[in-house]
Amino acid sequence: MNHWLVKSEPHKYSWQKFNEDGRTFWDGVRNYQARNNLRDMKEGDLVMFYHSNEGKEVVGVAKVVKESYQDPTTDDKNWVVVDLSPVETLKKPVTLETIKADERLKDIALVRQGRLSVMPLKAAEFDRILEIANG
Repeated sequence: MNHWLVKSEPHKYSWQKFNEDGRTFWDGVRNYQARNNLRDMKEGDLVMFYHSNEGKEVVGVAKVVKESYQDPTTDDKNWVVVDLSPVETLKKPVTLETIKADERLKDIALVRQGRLSVMPLKAAEFDRILEIANG
């Protein structure tokens, strides 16, 4: 199983709205590296949900429930989506500031490639964020 992080601005699509919906396709990706990451996602992979711009914090965990397919919001065959479902809300959101201050997370893609909207996480990084969230 692989681990990922996706970003969403809360005013566009929040963790709360995602939980209300129960499932969504992850669209709007228009960066080739992020697109390639979507293509690499497999059913069952776990995904951290990060509120960008407002909050700047990991707020929940989702899972991939359908692997990549043509983005239904565009006719351009270059772009894909995956379907995600929420798994759990973190007990305590983990802020970007906390992530940057943690020595075990110093090489995380969220810090190294801050503008990327879909990124891989190492299992140890995923586990460390959960550990911080759970106190």
